[in-house]
Amino acid sequence: MPREYQYPYELRHLVYFREVARQLHFRKAAETLSVAQPALSRQIAQLEQALGVPLFVRSRRKVELSPAGHLLQERLDPLLRALANIPNEMRAMAEGQVGHIRIGFTGLAMASVLPGILREFHRRHPGIRVELNESPTSAQVAALLSGEIACGFFHPDASTPGLQTQVLLHEKNGILLPSDHPLAGRPTLRLKELADTPFVLFPRSHNPGFYDRVLAAFAKSGVSPRIAEEVWPRANGVGLVRAGLGATFMAPSEARQLPADIVFRPLAGPAPESRLVVGWPADKECPPALQAFLEVAKAAAA
Repeated sequence: MPREYQYPYELRHLVYFREVARQLHFRKAAETLSVAQPALSRQIAQLEQALGVPLFVRSRRKVELSPAGHLLQERLDPLLRALANIPNEMRAMAEGQVGHIRIGFTGLAMASVLPGILREFHRRHPGIRVELNESPTSAQVAALLSGEIACGFFHPDASTPGLQTQVLLHEKNGILLPSDHPLAGRPTLRLKELADTPFVLFPRSHNPGFYDRVLAAFAKSGVSPRIAEEVWPRANGVGLVRAGLGATFMAPSEARQLPADIVFRPLAGPAPESRLVVGWPADKECPPALQAFLEVAKAAAA
């Protein structure tokens, strides 16, 4: 393990240098700093010795910065301003005014409630940066439990140990079809009418609960599904429907704006339900930035 670097000077040396550089007068700088002038001179001499260069050009009539002194002053001013602002930044972080949170989401979340939540959160807390990562339910649950993300928008099978959740959406799915599909002109459909239509789904491992609800809806309708493709993310499945390779399930919240070459039709009879929640770790202290975000998300659910 490398040894920690030892600085040959302390913060007070830099503060004393900045004041002398500002006033170019040792006595006046000493009065401003409330230190004795000999003590100030010793601190400056120690700093010059530590850096190995003279910082001031002294004469009986005046004090001037040396070239090295000019360079140090340029480097030092923004550094000391940043150090002086640390208490304000710490208070702002503790109050949830600044910070950074990582969030997972699914396609349904982005197509429904998440844009409004992000808009309102940014309006209330412009100093908090939100990092978004699209990922399936299974990956989000693992990332939440490991601490890789702060919260997630996903579709749970049941209660997940170690996580708290708030329901945001609960909808019965309809069918997304190519606009030239023989049944596209119907106002509503039943799954048994789609027995000969291939379906585009996602891998069961990404969301076993919804996948099993799809199969259960087919079974209740007396139909064995023809699964043509299993793809992820959601946009790829929609793209395959647009290509005419099959149909897929979609929640009404996702179907508000669709290209002209696909249509959404509600399902009568058995249909799988989509459940969207926001979830976060239950056994960890909730940082202020996450608390602020969850307040907005829970308000959207209400």
